[in-house]
Amino acid sequence: MKTMIFLAAALLMSALAMFGPRWALQTSGVTARLRGVSAVNERVAWASGSGATVLRTNDGGATWKKLTVTTETLDFRDIDAIDAQTAYVLSIGNGPASRIYKTTDAGATWTMQFKSDDQKVFLDAMSFWDANHGIVFGDSVAGQLYILTTDNGGRSWTRVPPASLPPALENEGAFAASGTNIALFGKTHAWIGTGAGARARVLRTTDRGRTWQVADTLLAAGPSTGIFSIAFRDAKHGVVVGGDYRKEQEAVDNLAVTSDGGVTWKLVKGLSGFRSVVAYVPGAKTPTLVALGPSGGDYSLDDGQTWSRIEGPGFDTFSFVAHKPTGWAAGANGALGKLVL
Repeated sequence: MKTMIFLAAALLMSALAMFGPRWALQTSGVTARLRGVSAVNERVAWASGSGATVLRTNDGGATWKKLTVTTETLDFRDIDAIDAQTAYVLSIGNGPASRIYKTTDAGATWTMQFKSDDQKVFLDAMSFWDANHGIVFGDSVAGQLYILTTDNGGRSWTRVPPASLPPALENEGAFAASGTNIALFGKTHAWIGTGAGARARVLRTTDRGRTWQVADTLLAAGPSTGIFSIAFRDAKHGVVVGGDYRKEQEAVDNLAVTSDGGVTWKLVKGLSGFRSVVAYVPGAKTPTLVALGPSGGDYSLDDGQTWSRIEGPGFDTFSFVAHKPTGWAAGANGALGKLVL
């Protein structure tokens, strides 16, 4: 009987290994740490990272081409593609190092759309509802949260008036670790996960950034701890992940879910380490999630209630193709992987 149980368990583990998520690793040709990735379709994807690195594939990742945005050594922590030809890339750093560039010709040429003239500004992440409407989040400035929006494809970026936002906690901002601090849904909804403050909070808007509310998530918080990524599958159901980036193997109060649009959050256990990105699998029969970090990855088949380990390497960031269960991950030393579900 014990032998039969052992064999059954072994067969189950083999089945999980065969049919669970797995990685098809790809060659980037660079050694930069890639913290931005954006999948357009099953053939075209963009990636970005340190050393002013921007990459693009048009053959499903068989080859990646390095693009030139600027000769300056910037750290491109986020990239958002609108389509195969159009993409925005965001660099981080104090003051003028925080910038936004845009291309409309598949990366052949780039236009700088934003460059901070305030030394206190430090951009973290961006996201776009559509080709014209986008949003950017940065670390708080002088006790005030810092959010930019555009309604003309980035030709101009306008700061959301601090009076329209809750007061910032001391040191509150976001971790520019994966470009996924902002989640969008529909044409007007947005959620932003914060970190580095005394509490890990989620800002939310239902009118494309004109008015905002805030909620605590109960995630562990501190200078190196908080929310690193946020995702929503509809206007009500969402998830945040994070932890302490200095303790990549630990998973202490680093996962929470909501079913009321981010008004309240419930802590859930199950991740196997610090996680810098979380994403819903498009088109799944049941709400399926993938969460990744430098030490590895996990996936959930029940809307984040229980989790299983993804075998293979860790990554910093991830992006699914819209409406397709196909996506790319990127990470340290130019690592790129295509997730096979």
